[in-house]
Amino acid sequence: MKVPVEWLKDYVDININAKKLGDALTLSGSKVEEIITSGDEIQKVVTGKILKIEPHPDAEKLVVCQLEVGQEEPIQIVTGANNMKENDIVPVALHGSSLPGGLKIKKGKLRGIPSNGMMCSEEELGLAEEGTVHGLMILPSDTAVGKDIKEVLNLDKAVIDFEITSNRPDCLSVIGIARETAATLNTKYKMPSLDYEYKCKNNIKDEIKVEIKVEIKDKLCRRYMARGIKNVKIEKSPAWIEERLLQAGVRPINNIVDITNFVMLELGQPMHAYDRRRITSNSIVVERAKEGENFTTLDGVERKLNSDVLTIKDGENTVGLAGIMGGLNSEVEDDTSEIIFEAANFDGTNIRVSSQKLNIRTEASGRFEKDLDPNLAELALNRACNLIEQLGAGEIMEGTIDIYTSPVKEHSVEVDSKWVNRFLGLELSKEEMKNCLDRLELTTEISGDKLIVNVPTFRTDIDIREDVAEEIVRIYGYNNVTSTNLKVSSVRTGRYKNQIIKDMTIDALLACGLNEAITYSFVSPKVFDKILLPEDSGLRKAVAIRNPLGEDYSIMRTTTVPSIMEALARNYSRNNEVVRLFELGRVYIPKEEADKIPEEKNVITIGMYGKADYLDLKGVVENLLEALGAKGVSFERESENPSYHPGKTAKITMKNKEIGILGEIHPDVAGNYDVDTACYVAEIDFDFLIENAVIERKYKALPKFPAVTRDMALILDEAVLVQQIEDIISKKGGNIVESFKLFDIYKGKQIPEGKKSVAYSITYRSKNKTLTDKEVDKAHGKILSTLEHVLGAQLR
Repeated sequence: MKVPVEWLKDYVDININAKKLGDALTLSGSKVEEIITSGDEIQKVVTGKILKIEPHPDAEKLVVCQLEVGQEEPIQIVTGANNMKENDIVPVALHGSSLPGGLKIKKGKLRGIPSNGMMCSEEELGLAEEGTVHGLMILPSDTAVGKDIKEVLNLDKAVIDFEITSNRPDCLSVIGIARETAATLNTKYKMPSLDYEYKCKNNIKDEIKVEIKVEIKDKLCRRYMARGIKNVKIEKSPAWIEERLLQAGVRPINNIVDITNFVMLELGQPMHAYDRRRITSNSIVVERAKEGENFTTLDGVERKLNSDVLTIKDGENTVGLAGIMGGLNSEVEDDTSEIIFEAANFDGTNIRVSSQKLNIRTEASGRFEKDLDPNLAELALNRACNLIEQLGAGEIMEGTIDIYTSPVKEHSVEVDSKWVNRFLGLELSKEEMKNCLDRLELTTEISGDKLIVNVPTFRTDIDIREDVAEEIVRIYGYNNVTSTNLKVSSVRTGRYKNQIIKDMTIDALLACGLNEAITYSFVSPKVFDKILLPEDSGLRKAVAIRNPLGEDYSIMRTTTVPSIMEALARNYSRNNEVVRLFELGRVYIPKEEADKIPEEKNVITIGMYGKADYLDLKGVVENLLEALGAKGVSFERESENPSYHPGKTAKITMKNKEIGILGEIHPDVAGNYDVDTACYVAEIDFDFLIENAVIERKYKALPKFPAVTRDMALILDEAVLVQQIEDIISKKGGNIVESFKLFDIYKGKQIPEGKKSVAYSITYRSKNKTLTDKEVDKAHGKILSTLEHVLGAQLR
């Protein structure tokens, strides 16, 4: 919101410049986006007196003017303007001057006649919108010649552009900012005059309640007020109103419309003026639009409405979109003699949804959608009547229509002053807290250690004690809060370590695009055959249930592969093309002693099919292990597990212990579940991960010294595993190997049969110094030598 500083000074004493004011308001919580000084772009423009006007010898529409501009000699300017005469005082942009929009003025020739500058209009000075004025700006005849135009027109006035958050609709007004300014500067502010008198010619008083009836048919309208003005004179607004509106970014139209806009900017309450002649039914009805109804708004655009849009109607005919925009059929025109002022309050959510659907964004809708205080309506109506009286724009009818069924009232919030100090890390007295709150019109009473804060209706954002604490500290000054060390503890209270790790595991797997599955822990004995377990496998020794629901649920599972395959098969049968599942479940391993309780093991099971391969599954497992801080993990080829494909399976080892397996399910197993696409499954010992997970993270400084990257391409036997190569790189590279990456595997005509080319990029870096080529060559050579002797590798 743009707030002219001069307008702000009407309500609060400000003895600092705009820059300091903006800084102070930002510190107290009112974020300043920009400070705009209107004359910043205007340079070397002075007042000039036209001494002589002669026709251009070679152009009918041009004239040659001689002007006195405060220099020793008059200057000559060629222009096409025709609204000036000799002895007029006009703004003159001299050679080397600049104007709004980045326009630079230089001397030159027009149709062969030298021209040493340009005479300016209000539009060219940025004082009027394009197309709204015609001809040069003529200044008063007593204006001094040669004066800087910014000084003459008082163009060095500052405008502060604020970013108003959605919870502070009270600050979408000059008065709201004035209130914040007074609190920030610890001074007082004053409200604008709201006084007026009912006046009609011949002392005849008219009663608006007799002339107009208002009916509210939807609770989306929380308050509706109206007041009548007779004997209206439609004319141009006085300069001081137009100047305020222009500075705030609103185009002046006429005195009546300008009053509604002025009040909206000043008090934050949108208003609307209806031409009384257009309310032919003598009734105003607030209700939802008819589905598919067409309505032409003030901007001349016909819009299709739906039943969600709240409207203002004259009987059956719509005359305005509530809280958004009025209608073209009821706008104030030059011959309007009687108007109805409307000040209402509408549901913010409905206004936002409706304005978005209709693609209309107005100053009014932007305010209403933030849920304005309904009590603003009366203030705005009184202020509008006050301005009508000031400007002599009409005579105010007696009476007010006011439908307000559920008035919003002040409430109070009770806060412990000791809690406030603990919460903010301050040592303020109760009296200091009260002073901060009172400055914001949050009238506060002290009762023991308690602060009883009375919250006015315009502060819709204050409901809990934290809100009160925020108000105290922002007025006290964030810059006055002493820095203290954070009180943190490495002990996690209220949650066990295994629960924390479980949550981290679920988050990591969900982040990989998996969905969590939950399956039964009891299965059928037939599942062992379906996953091709040998007859002598220990996994066939399962705990039998004494009273099973049936044979299909008669034993406790010893492996989760059947469960995840059942889930994948169920999705496949329902034509789900891509499936990614995981389960945190248990298996039950019986003890040798029959009377012993079986061992329960927690297992992470991952299953997927569709647009997936072994590397996708491995990537998910690696992401999970990295999230849990697992160290020393390696993957080794596994070809003995009958449930998995012998050439596309690996076992997972950590700290020399096998903790899981991952790979493609054997095609015969997939066939047993009626799945004719490749399925990929991983099983990981979750209990082991819980014991070895590292959930605390230590800060690692960014490297200070440069890295050296070396690439190598090796020719090896096809049987050599990538894991073998990486183990050698890690062990033989020493502590200067920072990272390495496999970036190519190639088999082709250039590679001997039975061989493959494997290419790695290795990054070397020291934590303590810049590595020399000799040091890198030594480590790199050691890696290559070991690869040659152990794996028979040859450099390609």
